[in-house]
Amino acid sequence: MDKKNALRAGALAAGTTLMMLLLSSPASALTRDDGDDPGTGLSVVETLGLYVVAPLALFAVIAGLVIVLDKSKAEHRVLSPKSKPQAKAGSKA
Repeated sequence: MDKKNALRAGALAAGTTLMMLLLSSPASALTRDDGDDPGTGLSVVETLGLYVVAPLALFAVIAGLVIVLDKSKAEHRVLSPKSKPQAKAGSKA
């Protein structure tokens, strides 16, 4: 009985998806709508600058600010899994 319900649900989902695909209108990229003013496209250099260089530069600026403005104490930093923090000169171990 469980298998029958699963098959019915799958058929219903597939039928619904197929009907949505068949009844939806195609994307008409060549037909402009009223008030549509797309403007000029981006060149390859502009596209690479916008989607590659700008995010990398933003990441570098944020990482640099985090490194420069880091106020944590040296004994709290984790350097490697086996390293131990060095004791201060005035403290006794």
